Amino acid sequence: MIRITASNTECQHDTLASCRTCRLNTLCLPLSLHLDDVEQLNRIVQRGRPLQQGEYLYRAGQKLTSLFAIRSGSVKASTLNEQGEEQITGFYFPGELVGMDGIATERYTNNVVALETASVCEIPFHQVEQLSLKIPSLQRNVFQLLSREITHDQRMLSLLSRSRADERVASLLLSLSQRNERRQLSPVSFTLPMSRTDIGNFLGLTIETISRVFGRLQQQQVIDVKRKEVRITDLDQLKHLAGHRVR
Repeated sequence: MIRITASNTECQHDTLASCRTCRLNTLCLPLSLHLDDVEQLNRIVQRGRPLQQGEYLYRAGQKLTSLFAIRSGSVKASTLNEQGEEQITGFYFPGELVGMDGIATERYTNNVVALETASVCEIPFHQVEQLSLKIPSLQRNVFQLLSREITHDQRMLSLLSRSRADERVASLLLSLSQRNERRQLSPVSFTLPMSRTDIGNFLGLTIETISRVFGRLQQQQVIDVKRKEVRITDLDQLKHLAGHRVR
C-alpha cells in the first residue's frame, strides 16, 4: 500500500527520507514491488515541512489534490454534523494514509489537523493513478486501502451503535495497541496524543464518562494511566472487554 512511515527520531532528516531506505517500509510498500518500481514511487512523493500542533493538513471542501501518508506524529480527521458541531471520524498515526475521503467527489469531506508535530509524505493523486496503471501490484494495494477504509467505517458504526462505554474505550485502546505493534513499537505502553475530550467526541461519550471508564479499568488492573501515558497491564482482559476472542 502507498504508505511511507517513520518514527519521530527517523524524521529528523526529512529531506533525506526515501521510500527505499525507510526502516519501516515493509509496512507500507507492496512486497512485490521491484527496486525500479520503488524508485518510481519515491520520485512522485513530496516531503514538506512538518505540521505543527493544531495546523490543518487540509479542510473539508478543498479539491482533492493528494493523498497523505503520516510519517511521524499523529492527526485527527473530523467533519461537521447537521448542527455544525465537530464530529471526529478517526485518528491517524505513522504508516497510515489520509485523503481518501476526497476520492468519491474529488473534494475532501473531512478536516484533518495535527494533534502534535507531524511529518507527512504528499502523494499527488493524479500521479498515483498514472503510476498504478504501470505497476499492477500498486494498483491492487490502492484497492486494498479503499477496502480497509470501508471496513473501518463499518466497524466504527457497529461499535458506536451497540457497545457499552467500557467496550468502546477498550476497543480504542486495543486499536492503538495493535497499530503500535505493526510499527514495531510497544503494544502495551504508549502515549495518547489526543485529549480525553477528543476521545469522548470520537466514541460518542462525555468526558466524564471517559474519565470514569479509565478509572474503572485502572481499578480492575487492566490498564495503568498517568495523564496521557497508558500501560496495558492485562492485554487479554482488554481484548475480552473489547469483544475480541482471546487465543
